[in-house]
Amino acid sequence: MTRHVAASRVATLLGEFDRSPAYRGLAEGLRVLITDGRLPTGVRLPSERDLTEALEVSRTTVARAYAELRDHGFLVSRQGSGSVAHLPASRSVGHGDHLLHLTEHPDGMADLTCAAPLPGPGLLAAYERAVAELPRHLGGPGYFPSGLPVLREAVAEAYAARGLPTDPDQVMVVPGAQAGVAIAARALLSPGDRAVVQSPTYPNAIATLVRSGARLVGVEVPREDDDTEAMTTTVRQVVPRAAYLIPDFHNPTGALLPDEGRARVAHALARTRTTAIVDESMAMLPLEGQRMPAPFAAHAADTISVGSVSKPFWGGLRIGWIRVPAARADQLFRARLSLDLGTAPLEQLVAADLLRDGADLLQHRREQLRASRDAALVALAEHLPDWRPTRPSGGLNLWCELPAALSTALVPRAERHGVLLASGPSFAPEGGLDRFVRIPFTQPAHVLTDAIARLAPAWRETLADPYPRPDRATPGLVA
Repeated sequence: MTRHVAASRVATLLGEFDRSPAYRGLAEGLRVLITDGRLPTGVRLPSERDLTEALEVSRTTVARAYAELRDHGFLVSRQGSGSVAHLPASRSVGHGDHLLHLTEHPDGMADLTCAAPLPGPGLLAAYERAVAELPRHLGGPGYFPSGLPVLREAVAEAYAARGLPTDPDQVMVVPGAQAGVAIAARALLSPGDRAVVQSPTYPNAIATLVRSGARLVGVEVPREDDDTEAMTTTVRQVVPRAAYLIPDFHNPTGALLPDEGRARVAHALARTRTTAIVDESMAMLPLEGQRMPAPFAAHAADTISVGSVSKPFWGGLRIGWIRVPAARADQLFRARLSLDLGTAPLEQLVAADLLRDGADLLQHRREQLRASRDAALVALAEHLPDWRPTRPSGGLNLWCELPAALSTALVPRAERHGVLLASGPSFAPEGGLDRFVRIPFTQPAHVLTDAIARLAPAWRETLADPYPRPDRATPGLVA
C-alpha cells in the first residue's frame, strides 16, 4: 500500500516559500523536503486540489510546481497512486563516476564515505541570480586567476565579520578547499620538508601533502578541546616547515579549538617559524548557536587560511579560497598559476551571492545537520551500544571508537549489508586508527537511522570472524 501525506502536513513542512513566481518557489520547497527526507521517497503527495486549499494558492500554481518536479525526476506518476515523491539519482543516474558513489543507489546502498550536504532551499535561486549577473563578466577571455572582485570582496567581508580584517587583495579564489591546500603545499614545501598534521585528519589532505614530497609527522587530536600540549611539544621537537590544521570542527573528530588553544599553538609555530595551513571548511557550521572562536590567522599572522562553500552549502559548488598574508601573495599566486588559470565565473557569482545573502539557507543546513546528528547518535546507542561516538557541536561528522581494531575488516561486510564506509586508517597520516570509523551526518535522519541499523549485523559478523580472507571492497572517494 502506498503511503500518503496530508496537505495540511505538507503546508506545515513548507512554511513560507518564495512566491515570485509562486509555482517555482513551491517546487523548490517541495524538492528540498524530498531531498531532506521529510517527504520520504515513495510517499504519495496530496492531490492538486487538496494542496491548493491548504496553501491558499491557485490550482495552476500547484499544477505547474508538480509538473516542474516531474520534469526533474522528483515526482513520478503511478497508476492509482497519484504523484509519488522520488529521487532522480535512484532512477536515472548510474555509477558514472567510478571514484565517488552517489548518495542514492539503485540497489539502496547508503554511502557514508562522503561528508557533503544535499542542496538546500535557495540554492537554485542563487544560480538564477548568478546567471542574470553573468553577462557583465562576458567581455573578456574569462580567465580570472585571482577570482572575481565581487567574490573576493565577499570573502574579505566574511573574515572581517569574524574579527579578522582582510583586504580583498589577500584573497585568491580556487576550485575548492582541496585545491587551496594543494596550492599552499606547492608554495611552501619541498621534497624532504617536515609537515605536522593532526591524526586523524582529512584523507585527501594527507595525499596532497605526501605528493608534495613532505615527510608527515602526525599529532593526536586531543579529546579535550583545549589540550594542545601534544601539538606544541611536537612542533618544538620537529621544527616543521608547515603544519596542516583543522581547528574548526575538525574532520573527522569534530573537535573545536578555542581561542586560548589557538593562541598557544600559534605561539609554538612562531617560535619555530612554521607556517600554518588552516582548513576552515567547517567554520560556518556551528550547530548549537555558539559563538565561534576568532580565525586562527588572528593569532598567527603568517597563516595561510583555506575555505570553501562546498561543505556549508553544496558539495557540487566547487568554489573555495585562500586568504594569504600580504608578504606571501606573490609566492602563492605563482604556485597557483602552475596548477590552473582560474575558476568558473558563474560558480563564483553563486558563491558571492550565498556568502552575502545565504543566511536562510545556512540556517536550514544547520537545522538539518543537527537533526541528522541527533538521530544518528540515537541509532548508534540503540543498535551499536558498544561503539563510542563523539557528539560534536558542529561540522559534519561523528568519529566512532570501536571496542576492537576492526574497522578495515568491517568495511567489506558493511558493503554487503548496503552501507559504504571509510575505515579509520583512511584518516591516518602514519598508519593505525583501525579502532575508528567516521560516520558523516550529512544525509537525512531516516537514511542515517536505516544505515546504522544495517551496520549492526555487519559488526556482529566482523566480531565473529575478525580476520576473514581479504575481500575487495568497492573503491570510493572519501570526501
